Amino acid sequence: MTTVLVVDDEALIAMALEAALQDAGYQVTTAANGRQGLERLAEAQVDIVLLDMMMPVMNGPAMLRAMAADLELSGIPVIILSSLPEATVRAQADGVAAILRKPYTAGEVLRAIGQVLGEADQPGI
Repeated sequence: MTTVLVVDDEALIAMALEAALQDAGYQVTTAANGRQGLERLAEAQVDIVLLDMMMPVMNGPAMLRAMAADLELSGIPVIILSSLPEATVRAQADGVAAILRKPYTAGEVLRAIGQVLGEADQPGI
């Protein structure tokens, strides 16, 4: 089963994503900031990360830098979920697999995950 890590400090967004992803057949773990996200990555095998950019404690760009510096984490694809303009995100988040602008739909998130992971049969779509 594909495991998705959702890293977002907005609890309602994280819960909505978790519910939609679980309904679509994904295993989901969540974190409220980049530091917790890195802890979750150390605890479990994760296939893809959905990452907010603006969070307290450790923001998205800092988590991306930490992942890039770790050989075990650098290969995990990351989809950025942000209300920031795409050019701003790209400047801070080099090498991400995809960027989705807030507001987004559950269907858009599921399609992006399927495309990034190359899933022929995307769960829930």
